[in-house]
Amino acid sequence: MAAPVAAAHFHCLMHQLKFFVETRAFGVCAALGERLGLATRSVRLSFIYLSFLTAGSPVLVYLILAFWREMRHSLRKERVSVWEG
Repeated sequence: MAAPVAAAHFHCLMHQLKFFVETRAFGVCAALGERLGLATRSVRLSFIYLSFLTAGSPVLVYLILAFWREMRHSLRKERVSVWEG
């Protein structure tokens, strides 16, 4: 009886982790796909293939884009006014 419950809990945790990674952990491929009008899956596969063909140099580009995206996101956050208490 406990095994199905544990399996369901594990599946739920994996789904939450996948959702977090796809939406919060940078999301460079998703953002790039949206901007270019391409499917996220196609952008991710292209990134993987390019990484293999060019000995990993797109990883550096990915990290730079991820850093830039997170900086833009943190700068666009709504700031609390000094006058609000």
